[in-house]
Amino acid sequence: MTTTKSPLAPGLGELLRYVTELLDGGSEERYADLGINYRARYTPVLRAIAAGAVTVTEITELTRLTQGAVSQTTGLLIEEGLLTRAPMSDGRKSELRLTTRGKALLARVSEQWGAIFSALDELEQEIGHPLRQVLSDTAEALERRGFADRLRMRSKQDRKKRTGTHDT
Repeated sequence: MTTTKSPLAPGLGELLRYVTELLDGGSEERYADLGINYRARYTPVLRAIAAGAVTVTEITELTRLTQGAVSQTTGLLIEEGLLTRAPMSDGRKSELRLTTRGKALLARVSEQWGAIFSALDELEQEIGHPLRQVLSDTAEALERRGFADRLRMRSKQDRKKRTGTHDT
């Protein structure tokens, strides 16, 4: 006996990951077309460095990436000889600096960033939604009131419905 399975509606996390994979994959394919060996995950870190960030903390503040993600990405950039880490004068933090190779790479990829943002503008026009603004607004709402708190409140409301209790 064969059963027909109905399609599973994707969750938000699945859709966000899939869209990210499509965007990053397309960007990396274009970099390869241009003869540039580059990972899309480097972009927020390099953009922050180009904007003047010199520490992991500063990159984290500029990008909204977690400190762990920034540390992992800077580690990869260091391994590839694109970035160096040197102690700062206070001895508590390290300063990140582009190497000569890193500066050359930044010059090449930063030219492509304009094309990427233009393509994103076109995508938003096509879908009829300001995707980046929606995601930014979502992030800000979750920063004000976290998702765990929202889930707790939902559970409390569901429990009240099941038991018939009300706040007085």
